[in-house]
Amino acid sequence: MTMATTIQLEEKVKNKLEEMKIQPRETYNKVIERLINICTEDEEELSPQAIKGIELALEDIKKGRVYSTKEVKKRLGIK
Repeated sequence: MTMATTIQLEEKVKNKLEEMKIQPRETYNKVIERLINICTEDEEELSPQAIKGIELALEDIKKGRVYSTKEVKKRLGIK
């Protein structure tokens, strides 16, 4: 059996949690659990494919194979 604990939140934090609810009846506990899981997942190691992609992107940058947003818009005819 789990024991419930009462915590105090600033109104702005409570409002943010309210905005993060997936469904209106979702509890703040579930919202906080979801946020904790997201943070925990972010701390996992990168996959070999992700590392390779980063290495290739860094190589492109070093060799000047990049375009600024301005250049891309110009090439695509976007104002």
